[in-house]
Amino acid sequence: MALPSNEQQKENPDPESGHYITVIPVDYQRNRGFPQPPDQYSDFKTIEGDFNRPDVVKAGSASENNDNLPSEVYKPLTDASGKFSKEYEDNAINAQWEKEKNQQESHSEPPVQSLKVCIYLMSDVALHMELEDGVNTSVKELVQAIVTEEQLGLPRSAANIFTLWMCSGLLELRLKPHHQPFTVRAKWPDLLAKYAHATESRQGRDEPVLSFQRNVFVPRFVDERVKEARVLDLLYCEARYNILEGRYPCEVGHFIMLGGIQARLELGPYNPHLHTIHFFREQHSRFLPVHMRRGAWRSWLGLSGKNSPEVRLLEHYKRIPPATPDRKLQRKYLEFCWALPYYGCAFFQGQVEQPVRGLTSLITHQDIPVLVGINPQGVYVIDNIQCTLLLGLKFEEMSWDFAKPSQEDNPDCLPCIFIQFRVVENGMRVSKILQVFSKQAVMMDALISGFVEDIKKKTAAAKPAGDETDRPPVYDTATDSDDTQMPLTMVTGARRDVPQTCLGNKLSKLTLATFDDEGRCIGQMGSWAFSY
Repeated sequence: MALPSNEQQKENPDPESGHYITVIPVDYQRNRGFPQPPDQYSDFKTIEGDFNRPDVVKAGSASENNDNLPSEVYKPLTDASGKFSKEYEDNAINAQWEKEKNQQESHSEPPVQSLKVCIYLMSDVALHMELEDGVNTSVKELVQAIVTEEQLGLPRSAANIFTLWMCSGLLELRLKPHHQPFTVRAKWPDLLAKYAHATESRQGRDEPVLSFQRNVFVPRFVDERVKEARVLDLLYCEARYNILEGRYPCEVGHFIMLGGIQARLELGPYNPHLHTIHFFREQHSRFLPVHMRRGAWRSWLGLSGKNSPEVRLLEHYKRIPPATPDRKLQRKYLEFCWALPYYGCAFFQGQVEQPVRGLTSLITHQDIPVLVGINPQGVYVIDNIQCTLLLGLKFEEMSWDFAKPSQEDNPDCLPCIFIQFRVVENGMRVSKILQVFSKQAVMMDALISGFVEDIKKKTAAAKPAGDETDRPPVYDTATDSDDTQMPLTMVTGARRDVPQTCLGNKLSKLTLATFDDEGRCIGQMGSWAFSY
């Protein structure tokens, strides 16, 4: 997903450092800066049995693995005799990384160090490995180890769909094939300081995990062509997670329909003695996103009207024929998600200014926390607390720009990304600009730039030789130099057609600036201010 900066990507671990790291879950629940459903890694199963690979450790039960594996990151420090003398805890390593690295450089040929790693699959499975040279193990090597593990039953082609992510409640990074997870984990405190929206105390408690998830660069049609059952199962589990997390906005009826399918897959055929309204009232958090569970006081009182979520969920569950194969139900669930424009997005945390009018503008008000989803088709600004799509645009319908904070030493002055699009307002074609504040804005800019470059290359390759016909352009203002960037309003001024946005954009919930075709600001809200 979000990638470290180029400077960070070029930095490699000291090959002679010999650090140990174990990536395992901790008790602290993931939070994304605002209320969230439970962590998808909180309940997991470990693979049982002997692995066919000599460098993979047999895994026991979840409780056994949690007891045997330490939750800290260990740093062996050699003494004069070359023996390990002491283990340092995670916070000590982060504070003394450079000092200890210099001490290690005095040893010309340290022994190769094994590394224990726990990798989570979206299907509630945790894979424990012990790697002989884990410090230098790359993402590509780990992915190959996962897809060749017999007990998982994955085809080798799964390596073309999934990759490793390092995720926590504060930051999610898609790792490139050449990245070394140990290095990324060692630099995690620095990455949090640069990209996370959290206090130092919260950052200090953050614990990332390695997760085997869908690669954001994989086109949607690849998923739609998948036939292998195990791959479909992983795609279903990831789509289910995004639905329950509120990352995929839908209509209420669609959430209930998807919850009914999930219930049938997890509970089996309907049993009138077990699957009652009371049962679904107690279990509704398992099948419905959090924004549909806010009437919990009704459940405490035992109140369930005919249109209550648990009643409708039970009705949809009962309608599924008992003989329906699970694979057919999984595919139906996925086919619905594939039709959503924001399917397969990488998500970034941000905030937008809340529109206020009248006397309320005199009262201090908070920004709206949002998720910015980006996939090969476009950009989507989502309020995942209310599970609402605020703005969805294809790349052909927008231009964008990244801006550094005007006061870089002020922690309250955040970088931002500007998104401009065209609309018809009062019979006149105008441009609107949305400003999204986020410490992760630079990563959004990099990902958008990557997708737009791919579109440009495909368009150029498909264009017949000698064809000079004008085509709808995709504007990339982020590729211009900082000193000569063209104003967004001028970039889109030549666009001929007003774009059709994805789904229903809720512009009234956003603080926007409005420009005419000449680039003049004719309307502004909130703290927008312009000088000419």
